[in-house]
Amino acid sequence: MSRLSRIAAWVTVVSSLTASAPGAAAPVTVARLQYAGGDWYCDPSSLPNWLGAFAARTGVATADAPATVTMDSEDLYRYPLLYLVGHGGIELSDREVRELRRYLDAGGFLYANDNYGLDPAFRALMARVYPETPLRPLGSEHPIYHSFYDLPGLPKIHEHDGAPAQGFGIEREGRLVVFYSWSSDIGDGLEDAQVHGDPPEAREAAVRMAVNILTYALTRP
Repeated sequence: MSRLSRIAAWVTVVSSLTASAPGAAAPVTVARLQYAGGDWYCDPSSLPNWLGAFAARTGVATADAPATVTMDSEDLYRYPLLYLVGHGGIELSDREVRELRRYLDAGGFLYANDNYGLDPAFRALMARVYPETPLRPLGSEHPIYHSFYDLPGLPKIHEHDGAPAQGFGIEREGRLVVFYSWSSDIGDGLEDAQVHGDPPEAREAAVRMAVNILTYALTRP
């Protein structure tokens, strides 16, 4: 089955859960995770641009705007990808941590983008969600870098401290459930061009990585 066929198969499944009429297609979307303690709402133009680019490059229909969910949202399990971003703290209760683990173990996918300063809080959160399965660096051969575009690894969009960009992940039973982009800032690269003034080649690299992430989330085993 081709990549786009597998995406289409996922859309059909979600349509059966969300469509208002038989045969109606549910567009692909992602859900931004709202949490206490930090600026979960930053980079507001990044997700609409991500969805638009995904539609234009894959031909798969997407929603006009992303969803926003909390860990107790009734429709949480309708979204294949949760997006977590910010610059600082992340405060989830023990109940919310358990729900995040349940969502991921049930087939959900978490993409976290360090918008500079998120690293300590995110690593602490993952240690609570999966204390037995730490984040590990992903090599350039990982399928997430080749799911739609063939990329040499995680692109470097913003300098910040100058460290090389690195992707990390958590796998459960051979399935990647968490992808974390560190020292890269894909979200800033997805924002409207005038927000950060990134050169076209940096913005293109961010778009390609974002398309790969969503393609991977929709088509992984």
